[in-house]
Amino acid sequence: MTKTSILNQVKDQYKYALIITNPFIQMPQGWYNNKKYAYPTNEEIIEYGKPVLWSQILKLTELEDLKSLALAMKTYISALNKFYARSDLMEKLKQGLQEDVYLPNEDKISQFLIPTIIEVFKSKGMTKIQYTEPIFDTSDEILVDDITIQNFYEMAPSEIIVTDETNETAFLSVYDSFITLMLTNNINTKEKILSAGWEAIECNEDTMINWYLK
Repeated sequence: MTKTSILNQVKDQYKYALIITNPFIQMPQGWYNNKKYAYPTNEEIIEYGKPVLWSQILKLTELEDLKSLALAMKTYISALNKFYARSDLMEKLKQGLQEDVYLPNEDKISQFLIPTIIEVFKSKGMTKIQYTEPIFDTSDEILVDDITIQNFYEMAPSEIIVTDETNETAFLSVYDSFITLMLTNNINTKEKILSAGWEAIECNEDTMINWYLK
């Protein structure tokens, strides 16, 4: 794992960084019992899902803090090796999680965050955004007015980097994780995310991408 902090890795381009926790997904009561498949589709999440913040999940699971919850989630999807995996935390998560509440999609920017991200770009007067899919090294752009939650979410199958025309602000999904990383040079952009009510960890010079390790 990298030993360089997030801000030190991007210091030549960005001043501020936020680790935004992707919300859990609350589906309507009885969803689990009425469906034959284990996880709701993207379309179903957009239409019927409601966000559940990590802080609310902590109360349900008796997990200590966001770091413990991140470790539990990453253990659940087998994203940690045996030295870091915490099956005890994973069991607390499984036992406390309500039946119709689902983990966020891994590797993706949350559907619930997308309207706020679109608003960030619009508020800066941007007419288009650029996106890169790092696994296949492909990139493209889309007009801001043409963006919907659905097509934004489907711009890449997994990891994605989304930036404005000036590269002043970027949003990144993170492999095998349940976070969205925001990088920016504009303090007002950072404040817009926080004021929208999303949970976020403000990165300092010591904050690592594996911030959940104690």
